[in-house]
Amino acid sequence: MNKNFLHIAIFTGFLILLQLTTAAQNRKTNSNTTEMRAPSYPLVTIDPYTSAWSNANQLFDAPVTHWTGRTHSLIGALKVDGKVYRFLGKEEMPPKVLVPMAKHETWTGRYTENKPANGWEKENFNDKNWKLGEGAFGTDDMPVRNTRWVSKDIWVRRSFEVPATNAPEDIYLIYSHDDIFELYLNGEQLVATKYEWHNNVLLKLDRSQLKFGEENVIAVHCHNRTGGGYVDFGIIQEREETEIFANTAIQNNVEVTATQTKYNFSCGPVDLDVTFTTPLLPDDLDLLSRPVSYVSYEVASTDKKEHDVEIYFETTPEWAVNEPSQEVAVTKGNAGEVSFIKAGTTEQPILGRKGDNVRIDWGYFYLAAKQQKGVSVSLNEYLKSKKDFIGGGSGDVSSYTIKMVKTMPAMAVTESFGNVGNKTQSGYVMLAYDDIESIQYFGDNLKAWWTKEGKVGINDVLVSAAKDYEEIIKACEKLDKKIFSDAEKAGGYKYAKLCELAFRQSIAAHKLVKDTQGNILFLSKENFSNGSIGTVDVTYPSAPLFLKYNPELLKGMLNPIFYYSESGKWTKPFAAHDVGSYPLANGQTYGGDMPVEECGNMIVLAAAIAEAEGNADYAAEHWEVLTTWANYLKVNGLDPENQLCTDDFAGHFAHNVNLSAKAIMGIASYGKLAEMLGKNDVAEKYTSEAKSMAREWMKMADDGDHYRLTFDKPGTWSQKYNLVWDKLLNLGIFPEEVAQKEIAYYLTKQNKYGLPLDNRRTYTKSDWIVWTATLADDVETFQKFIDPLFDFVNETPNRVPMSDWYETPSAKQVGFQARSVVGGYFIKLIEK
Repeated sequence: MNKNFLHIAIFTGFLILLQLTTAAQNRKTNSNTTEMRAPSYPLVTIDPYTSAWSNANQLFDAPVTHWTGRTHSLIGALKVDGKVYRFLGKEEMPPKVLVPMAKHETWTGRYTENKPANGWEKENFNDKNWKLGEGAFGTDDMPVRNTRWVSKDIWVRRSFEVPATNAPEDIYLIYSHDDIFELYLNGEQLVATKYEWHNNVLLKLDRSQLKFGEENVIAVHCHNRTGGGYVDFGIIQEREETEIFANTAIQNNVEVTATQTKYNFSCGPVDLDVTFTTPLLPDDLDLLSRPVSYVSYEVASTDKKEHDVEIYFETTPEWAVNEPSQEVAVTKGNAGEVSFIKAGTTEQPILGRKGDNVRIDWGYFYLAAKQQKGVSVSLNEYLKSKKDFIGGGSGDVSSYTIKMVKTMPAMAVTESFGNVGNKTQSGYVMLAYDDIESIQYFGDNLKAWWTKEGKVGINDVLVSAAKDYEEIIKACEKLDKKIFSDAEKAGGYKYAKLCELAFRQSIAAHKLVKDTQGNILFLSKENFSNGSIGTVDVTYPSAPLFLKYNPELLKGMLNPIFYYSESGKWTKPFAAHDVGSYPLANGQTYGGDMPVEECGNMIVLAAAIAEAEGNADYAAEHWEVLTTWANYLKVNGLDPENQLCTDDFAGHFAHNVNLSAKAIMGIASYGKLAEMLGKNDVAEKYTSEAKSMAREWMKMADDGDHYRLTFDKPGTWSQKYNLVWDKLLNLGIFPEEVAQKEIAYYLTKQNKYGLPLDNRRTYTKSDWIVWTATLADDVETFQKFIDPLFDFVNETPNRVPMSDWYETPSAKQVGFQARSVVGGYFIKLIEK
């Protein structure tokens, strides 16, 4: 069974139907194929909310999902001479809920936050003294949280009955947790995790594990190590599904480029190309911010005969809700030569939701097509629309206001081309989202960059997107070729393919806005790592992509942190970790500080911008606070006290050698900036200090053929990825042999899928692997680190938008997905 079926309900559907006739024409083949199997293929990648992916090798083998895993239905089919071929998405019926999770309905259990007596997990344990609470349990930023839990531990017991059933469909336990989690069913332990967080995990149950018609007990314990905590669970049963579009096309090829994902199919005697394009052009901020993606198609006969062809696209208001039970309004309209149907919640709680595993439920989702001869727009009952496509006929109403779980209308656009002879036919549809207000920034609600402070509306954008279509596609093709060429030249074919896959993922994890003073803000969301906005130690690994292709975007990532300190809202003598929980940027919400980490990050990136632009003007604007942070590093950076670094999942620890290297890089970067600004005395002072600290570092960290994880623990090791800036910024702080000694040692520590982060565990961070590899002094050695990383991406069993935290022996995801940090893969491209 598909693991994502529980997210699916066939709620409200939109569709586009385009009819065309095409004649004999030999199909040209696409010779630019790729060997990479993406863990998930990017389809619509606009921002952290409007983000849709295909988690299967073949586009029709799985439903299209949001990066969180929730279905954002998008289905496409081609009818050739009356025979229908589904090429996009998958139809699924909702599961039968036997024991509801909180997203289905509120449930009640008993809980305690004090360690209970032995046997707490047994069926007959007396829990009458435990509190009564409504599930789910968690911190404020968690989805569908009904009982607040902020302590370190919680124990929950839930009694329930499962009706007797003869239905043969499989039964599954479904659970979500954050962090360390154990679950027992009727006293039998079924789940035991390490420091992990997962949502809607399915575990198939043997029927003998349940007591049908009698009382059952699920008992869980969750330990919240850092940040948010969450507990929710239930039991569901698969439904027997009846697919209307059961017949599928044959997929011949899929290719991922920086801005496009291209598929080729055979549908009987007709070839079909389908291309998903999100024009995230870094040097065109208006276009990068424009909330429109294209789904382009091209059909051609392969047997030298004429064929009647119709193409059909369908989607649902799932794109505009956080939960499928929310009421939505669906209407249709026109903008110039564009016809559209839009959907949004009736409540419209603008900026009313924050946190990690959530989806937008304000603003409006659009399905649109350019009006042409024979085009009509209609809104139909969902199943009838499919049957109409197969058998002909259509219905039409002007609008719906519906509860998604009860009613199933669909949108349709029909286009008739008639007899077109030997011509290849092509066209496109547009998927767009108008979020009305995008970010709350220290009390001010900010609209997206594309709105020009509210002067441009979504209708204007749809008209422009249609008018500029051909020009935009050409610009995307040009950028795609440049990015592949740049990356292949720097690090080889496999490295280039990694960069292509990382490009859209990294940019789409941000939102571009301006503050009330007109300053650029490019705010990241920590996807599946805690939902923070503008996190410095997410900006730091993401930075290379933007340093290479537009440093203005990196300034937009740093500006919120500079403002936070310079405004006096943040008063500590080191940089903040974040500015809130996405999309509310009103001040740090993370539970702990990372003083050395964030100071080093901010100063290094300010120097990297100066290097990229050839001047330190940007740093000069923030010199006072940069000086404060540099002085903090001078006092506290050489041998850091017990604190977190960016790899906070590994926990607090003192004397961190790599964190010390970051502090030294920060001080050296400050010295470089001072030199560029003509502050020669300051430059000499801080550069000399950095070199002195480096000499001490080498002595304190020395472990023979490598350098330690912590200064006080011989026999340990870790990736020293922070040293890469000595090379990239030409700082001259550490002798060259330091990095090369580390590189030689790392090559003895690699596992099948890459280099572990350090000696403590076998997991790693993919972005840091690329940074570490960039320390190598030749491409051949660089590729020895890239090859296992490529294999991880190609072979990981976790079909999610690329994870950056995984196990090197097995390629299994530990946590994190769809994060912006994969922009760090581009670091090799900024090497001179």
